Amino acid sequence: MQIGGSATDQMFFSLEQFRKAWPKQGWSWDYRFSMVASSFHVDLIPDAERALLLAFPESYDPKGFARAPEHIRELGESVGGIRADQRMFAGPAVGRLVPIGLWWPWGDEITISLRVGLAGYVGEHDLRRLQMNFNALG
Repeated sequence: MQIGGSATDQMFFSLEQFRKAWPKQGWSWDYRFSMVASSFHVDLIPDAERALLLAFPESYDPKGFARAPEHIRELGESVGGIRADQRMFAGPAVGRLVPIGLWWPWGDEITISLRVGLAGYVGEHDLRRLQMNFNALG
């Protein structure tokens, strides 16, 4: 479906479609990284990966991280790097913003957290809109 509006509006529409397909409904605001977060059981991995494809077609594990675009590597480094069991997802660059997903297993073999945020030239308005889209108002 083609939607109107700015490139930023279209990116947020893509994130909305992702949120609707996400297997868990609750999102919270992660103040450490200014991202929304959702934790889920490993049984939901196939559903989670299908939903991620809607907004995040690029995926990087630690082996492929060195080949990621510079803005992806910078964000990954700003959150402490990508460890062996972690992945980083990215959507297409849309103007000044890039949607990002951080896949972080807890290490208990049961739970994974996904954080969704924005890279690029991110303003307070963009972060507020992200919070509102995911109903993760802090």
